[in-house]
Amino acid sequence: MQTFDSDGVAISYLDVAPSAEPRDTAPVVLIHGFASNVATNWVATGWVGTLSEAGYRVLAIDNRGHGQSEKLHDPSCYGGPVMAEDARRLIEHLGLKQAHVMGYSMGARIAAFLALKHPGLVRSAVFAGLGINMVRGMAGTGPIAKALEAPSIDDVVNPTARTFRAFAEQTKSDLKALAACIRSSRDPISRDDVGRISCPVLVAVGSEDVIGGSAEDLAELIPTGEAYVIASRDHMKAVGDTGYKEAVLAFLARYA
Repeated sequence: MQTFDSDGVAISYLDVAPSAEPRDTAPVVLIHGFASNVATNWVATGWVGTLSEAGYRVLAIDNRGHGQSEKLHDPSCYGGPVMAEDARRLIEHLGLKQAHVMGYSMGARIAAFLALKHPGLVRSAVFAGLGINMVRGMAGTGPIAKALEAPSIDDVVNPTARTFRAFAEQTKSDLKALAACIRSSRDPISRDDVGRISCPVLVAVGSEDVIGGSAEDLAELIPTGEAYVIASRDHMKAVGDTGYKEAVLAFLARYA
C-alpha cells in the first residue's frame, strides 16, 4: 500500500500493474464498502487479480477511517461527497486523465458522487451492492453507530447492528472512526441526480440483497444505465461472485 495526502488526510491505496498484456484504456479505481478495506473487499475476493489478469491497471483506495488510511473521529470529516474527493485526488495525484470506477455498497454511493461532480474523470462506473436504495437513502444508522461504540459485541442486541459490529471486528477496524463515518451527514442522491450521470453505468446487485435493493430499478433511472442481477446472492456473498466478475469485464471491454 502507498499513501498520499488528500487535503491533509493520509489516504492509502494499492496500485497494481497489469499482469497480462496491458489494455489501451484507463485504469480501474476500486472503492470498498463500509467497515471493509482494500484487502477484504477487493484482494481476498479475487477482484484485483481478475482485473490485473485482464490487462487493467488496478487502483484500490482505503476510504478515510478504514483500512490503512487515517482514522478520523469527527463525523464532519466523512460523507459521500467528502469521500468522493479522496478518490478524485487519487486520480489527479497519479496524473490520470480518466478512470473506470467501481464501488461496492457505500463505495457505489461514493462513486456516484464522483461521477456527478467530476464527470470528465469517470469513463465508466459500476455501482455494485447498491441498487434503488441509493436514492432512498440509508435509514436506521443510529443503532449501527451505537453498536460500534458499545463496550462489547455482547452488549449489542439489534441483529442488523450486531452483524455490522461483527464485520468491523473481523476487519480489525477502528470502531470509533466507523461510528463517526456512519453518523456523518447523509447527503441525498435524488432520482434527478442519478438521471444526470452521463458516463456508462452498470448496476450489479445480488438478487437476495435487501440492503442494496433492485439493480433494475436504479438502472432505469440512469440514461446510460444497465443492470446485472447477481443470482442467488445477498449483500455479503455477492462481492466475489464469478458471474458478477464476468459481467463487469464484459462491461469494461465495451467502454475501454
